[in-house]
Amino acid sequence: MPHNVLLAEDDRAIRHALERALTLEGYEVTAVADGVEALAQAHRHPPDVLVLDVMMPGIDGLQVCRVLRAEGDRTPILMLTALVETADRIAGLDAGADDYVVKPFDVEEVFARLRALLRRTGNGTSLSGPGTPGGGDIPPSASAAPGQVAAVGLRMDVLARRAWRGKRELELTRTEFELLELLVRNAGIVLDHATIYDRIWGYDFGPGSKNLAVYVGYLRRKLDEPDAPAPIHTVRGVGYVLRED
Repeated sequence: MPHNVLLAEDDRAIRHALERALTLEGYEVTAVADGVEALAQAHRHPPDVLVLDVMMPGIDGLQVCRVLRAEGDRTPILMLTALVETADRIAGLDAGADDYVVKPFDVEEVFARLRALLRRTGNGTSLSGPGTPGGGDIPPSASAAPGQVAAVGLRMDVLARRAWRGKRELELTRTEFELLELLVRNAGIVLDHATIYDRIWGYDFGPGSKNLAVYVGYLRRKLDEPDAPAPIHTVRGVGYVLRED
């Protein structure tokens, strides 16, 4: 059964081109031109995934995202943005978006990111990473109660999608949660960029992509504790590792 995509884009040319491309790819597409109609359609016919332009008249994509998340709607959201500054992308993640694509974009990248989002919300992943409690490369120190993983002062309830640093509960987006889970499950092991991209997004966006760095930076901010060492370490030229300082 084809997945339903709710596409909100105020630029008519982009909207029509992307609607046609998604339809040819096998998706059922509902295309609207503004945030007000996007919210109405999301309430009327909940989609499998939303593709939202950030800059729209009236209610923009960020506000649509915030409203849906405040209502408890966890439908995956892919943002389309012409804003290239890291702070602008972080604003989208903070609003509750799961991923973003910067304009002008390659439609194949949009397809890849949608497949990854739908795979993560549908059948999960068979890799030794997010969604596979007790499997893969988990060091003995990272094991915890059933359905939970823990390491370096972090604890995650995979089934409830909750995470804590010490006694403080963390407010994480879907992608942040899965990235942190991957690092916790592989605590002490250096994960290279390609491996992380493959396990979290299902696609390696290449050495020029800043996507992973943005998510790691935002995750670090949420993990930050006064007088406590940062648990996520950069291994220059390789990737990232979760370990004690």
